[in-house]
Amino acid sequence: MEKKSFLFGLIVLIIFCGGFLAGVLYSKHFTIKTSVVKQVPHSEKKPAPKEKPEIKTSSSKVLMGYVQDFRDPASIDYSKMTHVIFSFAHPAKDGSVLLNGDMALKNLRSTVGKAHKQNTKVILAVGGWYHIQGGESYDYFKEALANPSSRKKLVNELMRIIGREHLDGVDIDYEHPRSSEDARNLAVFTRELSERLHSQNKELSIAVYSKVHSVTGAEVKSVVFEPSMFQYVDHVNIMAYDGQYDVGYNAAYLSPFSFAENAVNYWAVLFEDHKLPKEKLVLGVPAYAQPEEQSIKQVSYATIIKKNPANGKRDTVSMNGTTYHYNGMDTIQKKTKLAMDQGFGGMMLWEAGHDAQGPQSVTSVISQVLTKSELASK
Repeated sequence: MEKKSFLFGLIVLIIFCGGFLAGVLYSKHFTIKTSVVKQVPHSEKKPAPKEKPEIKTSSSKVLMGYVQDFRDPASIDYSKMTHVIFSFAHPAKDGSVLLNGDMALKNLRSTVGKAHKQNTKVILAVGGWYHIQGGESYDYFKEALANPSSRKKLVNELMRIIGREHLDGVDIDYEHPRSSEDARNLAVFTRELSERLHSQNKELSIAVYSKVHSVTGAEVKSVVFEPSMFQYVDHVNIMAYDGQYDVGYNAAYLSPFSFAENAVNYWAVLFEDHKLPKEKLVLGVPAYAQPEEQSIKQVSYATIIKKNPANGKRDTVSMNGTTYHYNGMDTIQKKTKLAMDQGFGGMMLWEAGHDAQGPQSVTSVISQVLTKSELASK
């Protein structure tokens, strides 16, 4: 009995040890297989990287030219401008919008057709210095913006015209807010119009007074802006010209380079202080000449070049018994470079209808500098 018990116990021990050994071996085998699976190396063959498609982009700098409503649209060179600003629609005190009759409407439609063929945008300027019903536009604009009802109507009327005439946006040309109340009402109008325009992928620009004295460079505080307003616009067109009236009357201060320097510095600092992008800033230059004899009318830059092409290299010329002051090609180049060096978004001229044709034109000179600036930044 004891022998049988011993044999039985030996058999059980052998079975137990065999099972234990088999389990250990199986466990090791499983671990090794799992490890092998995890450590399988990736293929040494690397696929050739795909080339990124070349995306052609247009210049990010704008070249904006105001065009008055009586100009023959066929006389304008749209090819080098990014924007034509058709001037003007006139705000009435009740918020309605007036155009200068059938002639203006016809020219507007022709301008849109011709500009769009050149991929140039057309935006409608509302305001200006003189009103179609007489006097300054200021009084009409001020009253329209002060009342919420007329302000809303003005926004609706502008949007209606933008849609009907296939325009690309609006330019606000309120000349000029003269109190804190004016500035607040303009800011509200700008925000409300911006919301409507941007919801339809349209643009909003605003023409602003230079805010600096053309001779001393000091800030002109009689014109008031609410800086927060500029967050709602795409372009801020600085009217750095017509400085001849800052010292009684002196045609030499129409728009000298020093005037542009002071204006550029003022607006650059203002935008930096308020953390606004300087790319919105657009420096304006004149395409006309101011006579030293105040009773004589201004003449266009085109007239000066037609008189003698060499005048394009000067800033003064004697004609009609008086001396005229203007911006020649060298000054225009310097001003454009000045704006680009400060990080401005482009240039503007008043007005494209005054410009000469060909390589001596203000538009051509600006376009060349902008193109060089773009290439240098790439």
